[in-house]
Amino acid sequence: MPLLDESARGVYLIAATPFKDDGALDLDSADRMVDFYLERGADGLTLLGIMGEAPKLTAEESAAFVRRVVRRVNGRKPIIVGVSSPGLASLKTLAESAMNDGAAGVLVAAPHTMRTDDQIFSYFESVAETLGAVPFALQDYPLASGVLIAPKVILRIAEALPTCVMLKHEDWPGLNKISALRAASAEGARRVSILTGNGGLFLPEELARGADGAMTGFAFPEMMVGVVRAHRAGNMDRAQDIFDAYLPLARYEQQQGIGLAVRKYVLAKRGAISSSAMRKPRVPLSKADIAEIERLIARQERRLKEIG
Repeated sequence: MPLLDESARGVYLIAATPFKDDGALDLDSADRMVDFYLERGADGLTLLGIMGEAPKLTAEESAAFVRRVVRRVNGRKPIIVGVSSPGLASLKTLAESAMNDGAAGVLVAAPHTMRTDDQIFSYFESVAETLGAVPFALQDYPLASGVLIAPKVILRIAEALPTCVMLKHEDWPGLNKISALRAASAEGARRVSILTGNGGLFLPEELARGADGAMTGFAFPEMMVGVVRAHRAGNMDRAQDIFDAYLPLARYEQQQGIGLAVRKYVLAKRGAISSSAMRKPRVPLSKADIAEIERLIARQERRLKEIG
């Protein structure tokens, strides 16, 4: 599988990490989940993201999970592995393990202690030096990290560090950031791939501003795939109709605290994983939550039949 580069586009699904009811890592479900994502049109997979419960895994479990998914994908699609860590030594160890197993690149976010533009640039300069030839995606997720990265800093990183080939854009509001980056590229600045997050909540607008696709999770990945494909074909009305049909559930899944529980419940309901179990600390779904999810899914199915 070729290494990740600036041409990456489409939908890279942030994969859940499946557990058994007793909390053990469920590698058999990992196989089933990979098939589920690829059958629904994923252009790539991203492992050990924030919604992949990466901090709840041991180093050995992280490596085993990555190895199992890479083996199941078997070169059909590129795989990106989240390796963010407060220390560069642990970041390097996980990155080397993932790349040796067949990953196409890694995903890195700035530590929450970064505050100034120069601190942020210096950190990613150190990341690039640590990773060597390994290509990486810069994760810009200030709602989770507390680190605000201005467009000028992203452009500075892209110009100075050729192994930074992608921006995982999750600023909110962030549409003007995409516009600023693409305007700079049109004027000669280096262009990197931009894939967007936040559960796809702004995907039609992000694509219109110049994003190349999505790197996020949602229990119905066919929504993102359908929107991106329709947009690529120039059918914006179709893209918006698909998005609108799924929006109520996508919005519900983005709740702080229970969002991952919602996603795992639906993935288990759809047969992608055998259990919706999460490792502690976790917030379980209430009976009222489940009733609302079921109502939203039923409504979604009716709306999809209407648009065809």
